[in-house]
Amino acid sequence: MNTNAPVFSKTDDTKFFRTLNKRVNEYFKEKNLSKTGNWKLHLKTIVMFALFLTPYFFLLAMNMPFWVYLLLNVVIGIGMAGVGMNVMHDGNHGAYSTKSWVNKLMGGSIYILAGNVYNWQVQHNVLHHTYTNILGHDEDLEAGRILRFSKTAKWYSFHKFQHYYSVFLYGLLTFNWAITTDFLQMKRYLKRQLSYGEAKSPAFQWTTLIITKAIYFSIWIVLPIMVGVIWWKVLLGFVVMHYTAGLILSVVFQLAHVVEDTINPMPNENGEIENTWAVHQLFTTANFAPKNWIVNYYTGGLNHQIEHHIFPNISHIHYGKIAEIVKQTAKECNLPYYEFETTRAAIASHFKHLKELGKKPQLA
Repeated sequence: MNTNAPVFSKTDDTKFFRTLNKRVNEYFKEKNLSKTGNWKLHLKTIVMFALFLTPYFFLLAMNMPFWVYLLLNVVIGIGMAGVGMNVMHDGNHGAYSTKSWVNKLMGGSIYILAGNVYNWQVQHNVLHHTYTNILGHDEDLEAGRILRFSKTAKWYSFHKFQHYYSVFLYGLLTFNWAITTDFLQMKRYLKRQLSYGEAKSPAFQWTTLIITKAIYFSIWIVLPIMVGVIWWKVLLGFVVMHYTAGLILSVVFQLAHVVEDTINPMPNENGEIENTWAVHQLFTTANFAPKNWIVNYYTGGLNHQIEHHIFPNISHIHYGKIAEIVKQTAKECNLPYYEFETTRAAIASHFKHLKELGKKPQLA
């Protein structure tokens, strides 16, 4: 990971963001709306937590056939991803509520999803949202050696099969959060003195991490064993839950940035990026299935990734409305607005792109 941060151009001849920001602000003013969540988000929070936790209580309270046990863990995984995309995500962006304590509470739900607030805010809010799709700065492009998400990343011969094996690795995302990723990230981020908002001491961050991990494993491993669920079923259910959530989250993330049209800009010799930050988001981000109600509802608006990247502090419940403003402004400024009409088309584009990135560079 490169520690020399690139600098975005300050020249925008099209006045894209100035125009767009004015229009979006006018929309909220005319409609007399808050940019944060409302009763729709509050109701959705109840739905997602119910989907996440209700099966867990059934597992603790009832003796059931093995296939039902596994199915309930799949449902928990679906709910886990749903809470992450709809509740935790808005909370940690400060977009859930106008009250900071509510945002902290909802953002803190990541602790029962296997993650850590500090790590997530640095990786997502600071690195990913600022340096989107820039290799060496956006950690969402980092997958060790095993996956190649950018043409500028080093190529290995096994990458020619990545469009086949990648989907199996995607399911490990949240499992890795729980076991190793949080510890490695915290060590790295504290060493670089990275933070989002008010910086806390390393001792506080490490203490929080250790205590919340202990609570997490107590809830999902220790307690089920204590109430009588056999240990191997608990561990298997834990893996099934995480694999389900990890697969969903990974695919949603990849469809926004690792598809055929989006690019991976690199800074020039002076460390400068060609476009302004807002224009950069248009070139590196894509939407998918914008008219699909189920996708919109379940993914927390992450299928409207363009709107989210340009306005991360606006709750996802507004993205469907402001998308037309963003799209029209981009068109007027002769700028791209990448969008797939269906989820299927976006998935096809992602794996086709992975196949292309897997070719030996001189042959690609």
